[in-house]
Amino acid sequence: MATVAPARSKSAPRIHRITVDEYDRIGDSGALEHPHRIELIDGYLVDRMPKNPGRSYSCTEALAAVGTRLPSGWFPRAEQPIRIPDFDEPEPDISILREPRSEYRRRHPAPADVAMLIEVSDSSLAQDRGIKRTVYARAGIAVYWIINLVERQVEVYSRPTKDGRYRSRKDFKPGQLVPIAIEGRELPPIPVDDLLP
Repeated sequence: MATVAPARSKSAPRIHRITVDEYDRIGDSGALEHPHRIELIDGYLVDRMPKNPGRSYSCTEALAAVGTRLPSGWFPRAEQPIRIPDFDEPEPDISILREPRSEYRRRHPAPADVAMLIEVSDSSLAQDRGIKRTVYARAGIAVYWIINLVERQVEVYSRPTKDGRYRSRKDFKPGQLVPIAIEGRELPPIPVDDLLP
């Protein structure tokens, strides 16, 4: 008895990449069931990772530690969108933004408003080291930290290139201090141990 093979598709499924403007319109329309659980990365809707207690602790401690060290004219913000035209609207764990805060009443911050971004990573480590790092470098974000809970270190990326790379990466382990610089101004460093659960 002969068997019949299933029909094969002659073409791959078409995937639609959306712009930041389209994403914002979809969000404003209420069409997204859980908009607080996704972000737009490279034109695609990406699930945000849930926070376990350790990750939540590190986010809170990093926000407090960085916030108390910022010079006048800058402020920290947690888990809010950064608009990176044309295809990205990530929601980093912490953003260091230029004052005044009222500037963001009717618009999301753009890369020119950002001094530094921080992601706290456990299950999201591959994404934070991969596509997000590329997006942030391509946008010209001067300093990007990954508080890496898997390997218990803080990774500091700087000197971005337009092709989506950072020319410098320095890792800081427990017992070490992480330096902070905002627009070239050195600030008091933070002990790595203060940032890890």
